[in-house]
Amino acid sequence: MSACVWGGDKAQSFNSLNQDKVLNAIESLGYNTTTRVLVMASMENRVYEVEIYNDQAKHSSERAKIIKFYRPGRWTKEQIQDEHDFLFDLIENDITAIAPHKFDGESVFENEDGLYFCLFPKQGGRAADEWNDELLQQMGRLLARVHSTGLVKKDTHRLSLDVKTFGEQNLELILKNKYIPFELKSEYKIIADEIFSAAKMLYSGIKLQRIHGDCHHGNILLSENRPFLIDFDDMSMGPRVQDLWMITPARDEYSKNQFNILLDSYHELTDFNFKELKIIEVLRALRIIHFSAWIGHRYEDQSFVNAFPQYTDNTYWYSEIQDLKQQLNFINQTVNSTHSF
Repeated sequence: MSACVWGGDKAQSFNSLNQDKVLNAIESLGYNTTTRVLVMASMENRVYEVEIYNDQAKHSSERAKIIKFYRPGRWTKEQIQDEHDFLFDLIENDITAIAPHKFDGESVFENEDGLYFCLFPKQGGRAADEWNDELLQQMGRLLARVHSTGLVKKDTHRLSLDVKTFGEQNLELILKNKYIPFELKSEYKIIADEIFSAAKMLYSGIKLQRIHGDCHHGNILLSENRPFLIDFDDMSMGPRVQDLWMITPARDEYSKNQFNILLDSYHELTDFNFKELKIIEVLRALRIIHFSAWIGHRYEDQSFVNAFPQYTDNTYWYSEIQDLKQQLNFINQTVNSTHSF
């Protein structure tokens, strides 16, 4: 795998991906379409809902398929397959997940232009109106089962959510891009390096395994009032706590109480290394740096320019430096703490 966090610097635009090519891809798998195609929201990949002919359909969702085209240069075929295999493993263990369809045992395909794509069933769900105690308990038990399944298979081509990959390599991308002001590069690097130095100490003894990787509220839906996870595109080899802290990301007392409810329910079903709590602030910092590297690496794409117009302003980078300074303070407090988990 390339040393670059994003799998190479030759990521291509999806501008040539039109309706005809979408229909050709899904019809190559044996489906007859009505030619109705709906573009779905997705920054990283290209995702479409396509209507198909299905005389046996009892619900409208059975007359639609979701086709996902992966952005070139980000994931290798093996890395995409790792995402799919995790989903298949979850379903095999009776965990609700939206896994891609298989055709002759395969789930990753190439279209006429060599773009990787896959096909998903359409499955409904709704966002949670309120994260009450009952939902937090359900989410804790769900993540326990997801992580127990993730632990079973250890060989993967996916990125490791560690200081080197999500920190140092992302910093290298940021410093090389033309968007961060020259006069702020040195300060940004100094703060990031201090974070990495402290983070490596806190990461000692932390085991990595298959996790969702991007477990924010937007990737959690409810079906029959029970939560399930969607969008495993950022699946990685990471610490379990990464999926936990993002459910209740704030630092106030109310959020801390919510986190305790989540963790207690999690711990009912599986073990948890409480030393991982020490790297939550590290993970916040890595996410900040990772996010800015992601934008910069995609900024030739007009959709990113439109979504993040402030990215090239000094104000954006000055604000990020202040955020990282704050994170460094929190991390240092953790390092200096005598509290033992």
